[in-house]
This record gives sequence, C-alpha cells and structure tokens, in this order.
Amino acid sequence: MKRRFQRLLGGRFVLIPLLLVPLSLGSQDGPNSRLLGGREPLLRVDVDLVLVNVTVTDPYNRLVTGLGKEHFELLEDKMSQEILHFSSEDVPLSLGIVFDLSGSMKHGGKLKRASQAAVEFLKTANPQDEFFIVAFSGAPKIVTGFTSSVQDIQNSLLTARAEGRTALLDALYLSLNTMREANNPKKAILVISDGGDNHSRYTPRNIKAAVRESDVQVYAIGIFDPLSARGAPEIALGPSLLKDIAEMTGGRLFAIELYNLSDLPDVAAKISIELRNQYVIGYRPTNVRRDGGWRKIQVKINAPKGLPPLNVFTRSGYYAPSQ
Repeated sequence: MKRRFQRLLGGRFVLIPLLLVPLSLGSQDGPNSRLLGGREPLLRVDVDLVLVNVTVTDPYNRLVTGLGKEHFELLEDKMSQEILHFSSEDVPLSLGIVFDLSGSMKHGGKLKRASQAAVEFLKTANPQDEFFIVAFSGAPKIVTGFTSSVQDIQNSLLTARAEGRTALLDALYLSLNTMREANNPKKAILVISDGGDNHSRYTPRNIKAAVRESDVQVYAIGIFDPLSARGAPEIALGPSLLKDIAEMTGGRLFAIELYNLSDLPDVAAKISIELRNQYVIGYRPTNVRRDGGWRKIQVKINAPKGLPPLNVFTRSGYYAPSQ
C-alpha cells in the first residue's frame, strides 16, 4: 500500500488530498522536472477536484475563523468557479523544519531562541502528524527523517551547533525532495533563518519553479539584523526572497528583528495555529483543457456585515494535468 501511495504522488497537480477525489495517473514530465534530479516533479495527478488551502486574517493580522462557504468567491484565470467543497477542519500534517545552522546564528542568542521556536511549534502537534528536520550551513543535511516523535525533533535541536556559510536554497530543494515521502495529504515547510543565501547551487529562480510544482505550503521566520545587511547584498535580499517563496504557496513570512528574539516562540506557535485553522475550498475547473498550463488562482472574500476588510492568503495557482 505504501508503494502504491508513493506512486500516486509521482505526478504533478497541486493541493489535492488524494483520498477525497477520483484520480488517474498522468504521464508527461513537467517543465521543471530536471530540478528534482531528473525524477518526476512532486505531483502530477489527474483529478476532477482542485482543493485550495486558504488563510484569512483581519487588519491586525489576527486569524479570522467561522466564515462560511457563502463568504468566498474563487476565480481561476479570472473566471468564477463553483465551490463544491468547503471545510475548515484540522487534518494531519507532514511538516519539514528547515533550520539555519550557519555561523551567524551563534551570535546574540539566535540559535537558542530559534530552537525554542521550533519546539514551541511542535507543542500543538497531533498524534498523526509527522516531521523531519533539514539543517543547513554551507550544505544542507537531513538531521532527522520523518518521525511522529516530538522528542526526537527536540533532541536534534538541543545538540545543534552553528558554523559555516548559508545554503538556504539548497536546503529548500532538499526539503521539497524529502516531502515526496510524506504520508499526509497536507504538507508544509517551516523555514527558520537569519539571512540570505550565499552558498547554494540552486538559484532563486530554480527554487521558485520547484515550489510552483509542489503542493507544499512554505512558512518562514526570518531573524533580520539591518546592520549586518550593510555591504552584504545576499543578507539584504533575504527578507524579500523568503517572502516571495512563502506567498507563492499561500504561506507567509514573519520577520523578527534582532532585538525582539523573545518573540520567536510566540510567532512559531502562531504559525502552527494558522496551519490548523485554514479553510479548504474545492472546485471543478471550467477550463477542462489538459495542456499542462499554469492556472492562476484568486480567492476573494465577501465579508459579513460589520467586519473590516480582510486579508486572504492562498497559493498563486497550479499546473493543469497533461494528456
């Protein structure tokens, strides 16, 4: 059964809990399959139903729950779609923690606070959740493979040592590859880092292309020091890079200033709560062409009376199946 499940994940189609929808296997390679070492992209599954994770916040960045199907409008390539599935239940999660162990994390208590943040995130774990850790400095490494033991993850973080340069993009690539082995339909990556990339083989363009083909949400906690960014372009560009990657997937970047490190655990807990309080909207696309093309998704909110303007976070789109 496990092999069969992994085979189904060998194709390319995004945001689809496979147990909820009818499907058949696709066969053609996606445009960025070479990014994954010549193997198939993360998902290419022909389905009738597209499921989209949606987060809603108010102007104060607080989660908004309790909305109904009637409060949402979904468009694909600017064409309105009929919402056929709507839910807001907590489901098991497969999570990868991408943890920065570069030399700069040794300073100012960053490593200790970052470890505490990861542990805080795991406190809300469900019994069916599973996790792995990819740590990185000059190169990424899988420190702990998929496990449901929170204690294993905590032990790995407690023994971590920071040194070397920053290969953040290579770590993201390795995490996306590792997520191919996930057992839960809902998948997310949490990045905890203090700066931009300065030692990766993969480029931002490579990673953004791979992320677009995945069904993984990316959240990031960025520990940023404006002073260290002076004369270091890769550090100065770090926040915008993480923000772009996260928002493509429907995730978010939470930026922490160096003098606010004590906020890290609270921010991690907030991300965990957000992942478990998302709306899931399902629709059958009116565009039935199987051309492997990019389909842009937009979700709008028809807020109930009395509510202020609300913010919506969802992934930017998906690749249609190919014949």
